[in-house]
Amino acid sequence: MKQDDFSLFQSLLRQRSGLVLSIDKAYLLESRLMPVARKWHYKNLEEMAGAIRSRREEKLLKDITEAMTTNESSFFRDVKPFDQFKAIVLPRLLTARAQTRKLRIWSAACSSGQEAYSLAMMLQEEKARLSGWTIEIVGTDISVEVLEKARAGLYTQFEVQRGLPISMLVKYFQQLGDKWQLVPEIRRMVTFKEFNLLDRYDSLGRFDIVFCRNVLIYFEQATKTAVLRSIADLMPPDGVLYLGGAETVLGITDRFKPIDGQRGIYSPVPAGGTAAGSGTGAGAGATTAASGSRAQSAAPLSGLRKAAAS
Repeated sequence: MKQDDFSLFQSLLRQRSGLVLSIDKAYLLESRLMPVARKWHYKNLEEMAGAIRSRREEKLLKDITEAMTTNESSFFRDVKPFDQFKAIVLPRLLTARAQTRKLRIWSAACSSGQEAYSLAMMLQEEKARLSGWTIEIVGTDISVEVLEKARAGLYTQFEVQRGLPISMLVKYFQQLGDKWQLVPEIRRMVTFKEFNLLDRYDSLGRFDIVFCRNVLIYFEQATKTAVLRSIADLMPPDGVLYLGGAETVLGITDRFKPIDGQRGIYSPVPAGGTAAGSGTGAGAGATTAASGSRAQSAAPLSGLRKAAAS
């Protein structure tokens, strides 16, 4: 691939998705974009690049962006974040939201929906305890194709074998030929929307819990800072942000701070506040922006973790 063609695709992807590609990823670009070139009846990437320079066809640009999006996902990926959610974060926020009995959860860059559905199944397991609660799970992604798969809730044998407990497979899936589909009850618990993390966030509403895992690693620092700032603006002070194991807010933003003793989860800091030190998160006497009322005070999350373990 010619250097100027690589630069064109590199710039296009950064502008449209935040994805940063170095020259050593040229092979990845070629392998993923050649199917797009064939679909649009171009002989090669050089010809497709020439077409983009002469006329920016929006549908073609969208196809290129989607082709380069990383769609790796699995049920209960990495396990620990879901253990934290069940044992620490959810109980704490149920106490803090006892008056409103409402929770909103966002699975950002949700890909084909496994993360959002993992949360839905966990909440379904707590059905009796959550009677009378309104809990909304929203999954968003830049790719229309993966969102269609997510809405269908239909997965291959390989996909359901990656991280999904056999008990949940039996309980919440129906076999359709050589694939498995989530039961309607679970599918109805999640709303999927097309959303680009580089766009304005006004339409999303507020969220108590945000999962934005294994996304920021693909962005340059300025984009990471902007995305984290936008997410923080959607959250109350006692909300909880999940990042991937290789991601952090340190040195990137002062709008989140680590939660004591809990790797990978963070509490938001109001604009103009300070992120010095670690936070307690999930309702440690914070004032919720949604209601303007004082949440019930509680022990730090690190203390709750110890209590849960014992």
